[in-house]
Amino acid sequence: MTSKKVKVEAEEDDERRMDTKSGSEDSSDDENDEAYEGDEGITVDFEGRNPIDPDLDGIKQLLGQLFVKAHIDLSEMAGVIVGQNYVGSVLKQAYNDGDEDDEDEDTDMEDPCQVVFGVTTVINLSNKQDLTSVRQLKKMLFEKAEKYATELVIQQFREALEGGTKTTGLLLNERFINIPAAVCVPMCENLLNEMERARSKGMPYTFDYYLMFVKYYQQAAAGDKSAEVIYSNDEEEYFIKDSCASFDYSVQKETTTALAGQWQKKDEELQPFRKVLLIEASKLPGIVATIKNLVSSVTAK
Repeated sequence: MTSKKVKVEAEEDDERRMDTKSGSEDSSDDENDEAYEGDEGITVDFEGRNPIDPDLDGIKQLLGQLFVKAHIDLSEMAGVIVGQNYVGSVLKQAYNDGDEDDEDEDTDMEDPCQVVFGVTTVINLSNKQDLTSVRQLKKMLFEKAEKYATELVIQQFREALEGGTKTTGLLLNERFINIPAAVCVPMCENLLNEMERARSKGMPYTFDYYLMFVKYYQQAAAGDKSAEVIYSNDEEEYFIKDSCASFDYSVQKETTTALAGQWQKKDEELQPFRKVLLIEASKLPGIVATIKNLVSSVTAK
């Protein structure tokens, strides 16, 4: 895979953040300023790379913050992602010439270029339905759906995942908090291109639907103030808008403070949720194009 480099600030200022939040427009920016103990943004070069064996633990960590404390074999799922490294990318810090000069000074420190900051890929759930992790994922999903989804929504998910006539891929777009939406564009564009190449070689990457889990946080309504929704990854609101079915469930009981996104104490009233999406596969290129245009318009200001 050709590396896709994008320079971003790990902590954005108000003018550069994508305006995709529902409800209040102010407290999310306040939260981001508080979560990072510094006065200025840090400019970092990231790039997408093919997943390799040393990335297994980093990928598993990212899966763990998405499927928090779920009974899913994340080691197996991470292994699938690495095993199909011709489709999908991990986000890492780009190599700089100056990095080698620092090796002698900090030989015991972890190489920042080996840290997995994000992962964007798709797993064919129909093709890999016999894997333990895929069976566990479906079991968890339908247990949640039975509690929180309508009968119509449950029927849509069953048709996509258990009907036998549709092919559904698990779309993963996970990264560390405070890495802005700009990185999503090259990662998703690369995923689309790699799936197209894989299809041209007869590989099983033709999908009817994508299954996606979105992390968000909600603050209860107070007085005349509507409930505020904060998406962990800003751009994922646009995946939600183009989904054909969805339902939500809380992970408040399963989520520790650290896993919740490292909110400050004053933000403890923010409740962590997951929104499960079913997206028609034909919609994905348009969603990525929309996000790309929004990111371009923000960075051009």
